[in-house]
Amino acid sequence: MTSTVTQHRLDLKPVRAVRGLVPVPGDKSISHRYVMLGSIAQGVTSVTHLSPGADVAATVACMRALGVRIDDTGPGALTIHGRGRGGLRASPTPIDAANSGTTMRLLAGILAACPFSTTMIGDASLSKRPMRRIIEPLSVMGGSIEATDGHAPLIIRGGRLRPITWESKVASAQVKSAIMLAGLVPPGVTTIVEPLATRDHSERAFPAFGLMR
Repeated sequence: MTSTVTQHRLDLKPVRAVRGLVPVPGDKSISHRYVMLGSIAQGVTSVTHLSPGADVAATVACMRALGVRIDDTGPGALTIHGRGRGGLRASPTPIDAANSGTTMRLLAGILAACPFSTTMIGDASLSKRPMRRIIEPLSVMGGSIEATDGHAPLIIRGGRLRPITWESKVASAQVKSAIMLAGLVPPGVTTIVEPLATRDHSERAFPAFGLMR
């Protein structure tokens, strides 16, 4: 028995310039934040060029479960009918962050100030990821969060929060953003001290929604 191997040859020649257009997908981290902030804002927010991934879809599903009307208006486009900071309502069933750590950690910051209890779950992979890094500061602020050895599922009982100064042990934009979102509610100044600078998506998004530095 004999076999034939087909060889393909590709000749590349030097060029002086490359021109063209390459579409870039929407940023996942930015998309999470704009969906969440639009949901707790007063009025209607239109967002385009959202990340098409499953993680952002999990955030959208969670916000819908919390009573936010979110309309699909086209590929990568949403219209979010914000309910205000105090307008979210309890979900009768656990809300599912799927595989999205950003969804679970940031949304915990919002839910820590809501006057109801919420159970947040995730898939097997997310349930192995550490959550103490957001449980600790949110608990110090006055929220109540139950977990299994520091992992999901999380049972979040919102409370009357207080401002804090938090020196984070880890350089994490998710931890910083969870505290920032929780810090929108209590009167006073909440301060986060990072061991290293992390990405500033939340700091850039806040002014876009009228929250000035």
